[in-house]
Amino acid sequence: MSQQPFPPSALRGAVDLSALKRPAAPARGASPAAGGGAPGAADAAGNGAAGLVVTGTDATFQDFVSASLRYPVVVVLWSSRLPESGDFVKVMGGLAATNQGRFQVVSVNVDENPGLLRALQVQQVPMTIALLQGRPLPLFVGPLLPQEVQPVIDELLQVAVQNGITGRVSPDTEDESTGDPADVDEDAEPELPPHLAAAFDAIEAGDLDAAAAAYERALAENPADAEAKAGLAQVGLMRRTEGVDPATARAAAAADPADVGAQIVVADLDVLGGHVADAFTRLVDTVRVTSDDDRNRAREHLLELFEVVGSGDERVAVGRRALMSALF
Repeated sequence: MSQQPFPPSALRGAVDLSALKRPAAPARGASPAAGGGAPGAADAAGNGAAGLVVTGTDATFQDFVSASLRYPVVVVLWSSRLPESGDFVKVMGGLAATNQGRFQVVSVNVDENPGLLRALQVQQVPMTIALLQGRPLPLFVGPLLPQEVQPVIDELLQVAVQNGITGRVSPDTEDESTGDPADVDEDAEPELPPHLAAAFDAIEAGDLDAAAAAYERALAENPADAEAKAGLAQVGLMRRTEGVDPATARAAAAADPADVGAQIVVADLDVLGGHVADAFTRLVDTVRVTSDDDRNRAREHLLELFEVVGSGDERVAVGRRALMSALF
């Protein structure tokens, strides 16, 4: 059986989620068999995965992005035109149960969710990605056997622990005190640091200025806070690209390769859209054709984009080598 694995080093900037609208209501406890749930998802719930397998849509997907701050989320994208692709949700649900709720499975029918189809650039189903700390990680394409998937899950969980993501999803279907789905084991998950909680709440509310301020306060208290530094860089990217017309920006950059401001705008758009290597190459080329203040501006912005993507990403390592070559 063939597979197309993606390394966990592709943690950040892998796909574009910016076009997805924010949810009108939480998606916690959504039935995996309703509203486009995959064939076999209900069976997965019946086999001990109840609460571990839920349905995701264009409108609710940001809820699962939020949940990935507490525990890993594994998204299976399938098509109702290929019902067998939906059967893979059952495989992942079984693994979620055997891994004792250390990750949640989200079933997405791409035929009913064109926003996710475009944002996640789905070309073959089933396609499986993970969400961790709000960031997408491509995992693999194709229906794999459980023994083929488990090593990938092991690596995902290891990355999660390294990033302080240790919450668990409870298989319980109902919280008797509230009537709401009890999808998180509160005893198993650590509370979010106050600055991270404040910043994420602000981002969810669409208040990027408040999110930036929260990260800045965290850095004032601890200049070595790598998470706050990366978060501030990511919020900066979102603020800079807000309201930008991509066609106009690309036309301006094409008209003058030495226009640092124009190249920076397009590089930002590329990173936001998941075209990370293109963004890095653009700014390295800008460094080559400019000098003095313009050159330094392009260099500094490229370093900021390295922060957005993450130092562990192989594309950052390649970009740093290309930058050094351009400078020296």
